[in-house]
Amino acid sequence: MLPIIAITMGDPAGIGPEIIVKSLSLASTYQVCRPLVTGDARVMQWAVEMMNAPLNVRSIASVDEARFEHGTIDVLHLDCVDMTTFVPGQVQAQCGNAAFVSVVKAIELAMSGEVDATVTAPLNKEALHLAGHHFDGHTEIYAHFTHTKKYAMLLADDFLRVIHVSTHVSLREACDRVKKARIIEVAELIDDACRQFGIEQPRIGIAGLNPHASDGGLFGWEEEREIAPAVEELRKRGMIVEGPVPPDTLFAKARCGKYDGCVAMYHDQGHIPFKVVGFQWDQETGQMTAAKGVNITLGLPIIRVSVDHGTAFDVAGRGVASPDALLLSISYAVRMALHRKK
Repeated sequence: MLPIIAITMGDPAGIGPEIIVKSLSLASTYQVCRPLVTGDARVMQWAVEMMNAPLNVRSIASVDEARFEHGTIDVLHLDCVDMTTFVPGQVQAQCGNAAFVSVVKAIELAMSGEVDATVTAPLNKEALHLAGHHFDGHTEIYAHFTHTKKYAMLLADDFLRVIHVSTHVSLREACDRVKKARIIEVAELIDDACRQFGIEQPRIGIAGLNPHASDGGLFGWEEEREIAPAVEELRKRGMIVEGPVPPDTLFAKARCGKYDGCVAMYHDQGHIPFKVVGFQWDQETGQMTAAKGVNITLGLPIIRVSVDHGTAFDVAGRGVASPDALLLSISYAVRMALHRKK
């Protein structure tokens, strides 16, 4: 039996609905999983018609009603969008609420065991807050509703996988959060994730914090006092790790195959190289042609994989958004779900 994957609609005013339509229009998607969408069936019908896609939208009330047939999108209908006031490409409170309830429903289905994994389309934080849901994003929503205290963000594409010691804090605070215990925690999370992806002996590269990984203490002390001791302890626990590696070479080495996973010390240290690799820009059209890469929340009791791009309001409703990141998200979710079933 193929794993059941719940795909959240995302903010309906963004590109979520259209990249879902593109992904579920492919027979290959149904060859690896049984997908369903949590959200508003009327929004998905609008997306199908806007794109002239040869698909039917089927509103269901429970997972048991889904048929999982290529050519029909099963939508667990939540009745959360007023289509008479819906406008694509604009920040709206009702769209922020729709994205929120779609995520919560997917979490509920996964926690109850009705689906094997969840994949999230992008939401808009401003719309989310306008709707009265004061979370920083998907990760915090999942942590709250699964009662998870220790979790981390993993960015992944086909070859580059990056986890972070800290994410949404100031750069000054990020330096203070470079601690041995946290480095060990996230390194073990990415090691376990790589094993779920089918890598039997993951090779993990641990970034330094300072230029040249401090060059023997010339440019900082974090490497000597926190990062190197963490690396030593991880080796004692049987992991294959190297570090602290100068951050200006770590990711290039990983991209070339030296490491299966990387530990970045703060948000931009990991995000910038990842997005340079995954985002592609067309100079002639002035548009993004691809935004490949996924965001996986580790440490949760359920599987959550997301596209690593935003709602792209500037192109929403035009049917031009690339589904590459969503297709990759589904692929990772399937691999993790199958690993858990072993």
